[in-house]
Amino acid sequence: MDRLFRDEAIVLRTYKLGEADRIIVLLTRSHGQVRAVAKGVRRTTSRFGARLEPFSMIDVQLHKGRNLDVVTQVETIDPFAGMITSDYAVFTCASTMVETAERLTEDSGDVDTADSPQQFLLLYGALSALARRRHAPGLVLDSYLLRALALAGWAPSCFDCARCGAPGPHTAFHVQAGGAVCESCRPAGSVDVEPGTMALLGALLSGAWAIADASEPRERAQASGLVSAYLTWHLERRLRSLSLVERA
Repeated sequence: MDRLFRDEAIVLRTYKLGEADRIIVLLTRSHGQVRAVAKGVRRTTSRFGARLEPFSMIDVQLHKGRNLDVVTQVETIDPFAGMITSDYAVFTCASTMVETAERLTEDSGDVDTADSPQQFLLLYGALSALARRRHAPGLVLDSYLLRALALAGWAPSCFDCARCGAPGPHTAFHVQAGGAVCESCRPAGSVDVEPGTMALLGALLSGAWAIADASEPRERAQASGLVSAYLTWHLERRLRSLSLVERA
């Protein structure tokens, strides 16, 4: 039985193992989330230590292990790490993205299905947009979070009422109800939302960047708060990296 396999992957996280090794958490295109040991990678003589930094897009060969796979070869596809870590705002947004991706793909439930590469492709596109400064970092982050949650089955309603389906736009948002709510369905604890903020949420979810880029700072600030609350509710905990993100 051939225990070697190869895949494209994004490095989500690394942590030390023993004196010279690291455990690498990868989100792969075809095998879901993979945890592997990179042996000797912390030595200065390591052949591929710099290629296994968080945020890097790589082509990796692994040997299937009982508990952890073993990295045997690595080639860099896109060196996002250097472009991302040079800017604190970009770095904190990217950190929140990879932490979210790690949480959402822990069980790799979509492996070998039609949806298998979707979280991988979404994260790859978001990291590329961050690294190349295509849009404001906060907008890229919030768009990624909304779309990642949507892929996980938790898409918020940003127009019609999440409870009764009454056509929008509506001016209230309730995290537990699933997004926008009409006046008839509005539960206690709903947040009043400016029309421009609700439009921004819809644009971030759908990828309508012309609308998102033209949004006002107050709309972005309110949208970010709603996205953070929505993410925390569904993940059932606040991400450590999210508290470091700089919000305008």
